[in-house]
Amino acid sequence: MTTIRGARERARTEVTAAIKDEARRQLAAEGAARLSLRAVARELGMVSSALYRYFPSRDDLLTALIVDAYDAVGSAAEGALAAGDLVASAAEPVDHVGRWTAVCAAVRAWALAHPHEYALIYGSPVPGYSAPQLTVAPASRVALALISIAEDAHRAGDITPPALSDELRPEAERLTAQFGFGLPPEVVAALVASWAQLFGLISFEVFGQFNKLVEARDELFAQATRRLAHDVGMRDAG
Repeated sequence: MTTIRGARERARTEVTAAIKDEARRQLAAEGAARLSLRAVARELGMVSSALYRYFPSRDDLLTALIVDAYDAVGSAAEGALAAGDLVASAAEPVDHVGRWTAVCAAVRAWALAHPHEYALIYGSPVPGYSAPQLTVAPASRVALALISIAEDAHRAGDITPPALSDELRPEAERLTAQFGFGLPPEVVAALVASWAQLFGLISFEVFGQFNKLVEARDELFAQATRRLAHDVGMRDAG
């Protein structure tokens, strides 16, 4: 029975992967708004009723693709962070700004390599679709990677909290209390702004807003993301 069950699970995993691969091809060709379970089933040579056993609705399939995309970009960010930590030398000051820019660069690289999946999670909302709660944790992975760098810098005394207006302070204090960040409200507010600006930079490039305008995009991105780290209050190593 164990062997039969294992074979069934492997078969289900393979079919699920094939469905999602075909759905991603449709995203690239037609966009998320036109994703169709019937079209996916037709391309795979399946009857619609068989596909519904894997994904009961279009929204269920969209959610699976969204979670996969968030997990992929989150893994890229966390991988860059871990790689930076491995090469850090205890004999030298920790380069928090360098760790920050490495994470940002990994997110950009993933977005440029997977523009349609990036558009699914950071582009226009899909009409009629409302993301369920289970997408929240995967969607938080990039932000948490950046937050962890700020927390490390704060613990090391390598962060200078930026100015915070009286009008924004209650909101920053609410976010700090709600999410339990080990950071001053000034830094939390700056992190939110920097996180939004990071994806604004990436979106401009992915969606073609820099075409015929900016050629030195690597240099612009590196300088801009370093500036975002400074805005959060981090100082360059040394």
